[in-house]
Amino acid sequence: MKEKFIRFMQGRYGIDQFSKFLLILGVVVVLLSSFLSRNPVGLVFYLIGWALVIYCYFRMFSRNTSKRYAENQAFLAKTYKIRTFFSQQKNIWKQRRVYHIYTCPNCRQKIRIPRGKGKIEIRCPKCSTTFIKKS
Repeated sequence: MKEKFIRFMQGRYGIDQFSKFLLILGVVVVLLSSFLSRNPVGLVFYLIGWALVIYCYFRMFSRNTSKRYAENQAFLAKTYKIRTFFSQQKNIWKQRRVYHIYTCPNCRQKIRIPRGKGKIEIRCPKCSTTFIKKS
């Protein structure tokens, strides 16, 4: 069965970041519609959610790979700032155990200082402003 599916998917686009986004958004909208099932708005959300899921599967099984690739690149370009913001926040959160991250009061540059060094004077590498903080 696995080999049949692999042969079926040959030449097809498959899943990418935009397809994952559409699938998750579609499922969330369908679940949201279940909370609004008494209203006509719930029916509209239900239809929109299923349309997103169907479009996701259409993209996955499409043989027009160049067009699907262009759609994914446009999606990635439009969401670049959001994705980089969250990846930076994730990186900062991982470093919280080992480092303090301070912001320069003059130029707003983020400065990473190791924890456990006591009260130290910090010099900003960008604007050379000095300030005292506890590490």
